[in-house]
Amino acid sequence: MALPPQLRPLIGTWRGTGSGHYPTIDAFSYSEELVFSDVAKPFLVYQQRTWSPEGKPMHMETGFLRSPTATTVEFVLAQPTGHAELAEGTLSAVEGGLFLDLRSPQLLVSTSAKTVEATARTYRITDDRLSVDFSMAAVGVVMTHHLHSDLVKAED
Repeated sequence: MALPPQLRPLIGTWRGTGSGHYPTIDAFSYSEELVFSDVAKPFLVYQQRTWSPEGKPMHMETGFLRSPTATTVEFVLAQPTGHAELAEGTLSAVEGGLFLDLRSPQLLVSTSAKTVEATARTYRITDDRLSVDFSMAAVGVVMTHHLHSDLVKAED
């Protein structure tokens, strides 16, 4: 089975900067890299890493993104914090690109991880730019915006 054509605009390495905030922590900034790889299967392999402005590793996650229909997406993610995320949502064409809107109403969590009840992610591609937003309901706080990054496609 081949990769669905609606996922092709994501393929590649995306780099840029972002900022985060949440009611329980101080605001912060970071550098980010996302890699979506075509592995000749009907899904993309996903890898994400962030660094502090000083270059210290901060967060990482890995997973798989698939699109069972032209307008739906499913994302399976694992994080070294002990969280596993199963998200589903919609995929739509926008002027000059693509928009993914994903929700994870349930998370699988190891007993040592902080409690995260639900997540929401959006990915918007416009030309060679990718903006990412992440919201979560965690540690007793209702669904709240947490992260935003603006990335550009790297020349490989």
